[in-house]
Amino acid sequence: MPSPDETELAQLDIDYQSAVERNDAPTMDRILLDGMVLVTGSGRTYSKKELLEEARSGRVVYERQDADQRSVRQWGDTAVVTAFLTAKGTDAGTPFSYCVWYTDTYIRTPTGWRYAHGQSGARQPGPV
Repeated sequence: MPSPDETELAQLDIDYQSAVERNDAPTMDRILLDGMVLVTGSGRTYSKKELLEEARSGRVVYERQDADQRSVRQWGDTAVVTAFLTAKGTDAGTPFSYCVWYTDTYIRTPTGWRYAHGQSGARQPGPV
């Protein structure tokens, strides 16, 4: 049975992935910790500022951006969420479709849990 924190973290991760899918920069801004970094399987890194700018630009349009097989592990004020993401859409009009495992690290702050670091694996072919 998940703890209340684990349930909250799983929902926060769902909320974040949903915000990315909708290019909802205000929700992403609320969840992302200042100074956070995302490292992709290609070796590219993104700062909070870059992720928010991408969302505001509307350059990436998702038809689908969801995760399953989510697990949450917590150690005090640090937690790791791992899930399998499926994404399909367009980037500047160019179609994409991929699946990828990701691990997001959350830390508890005085204002609640915040996304501090993300790491994704190499992209695998996604749905057609």
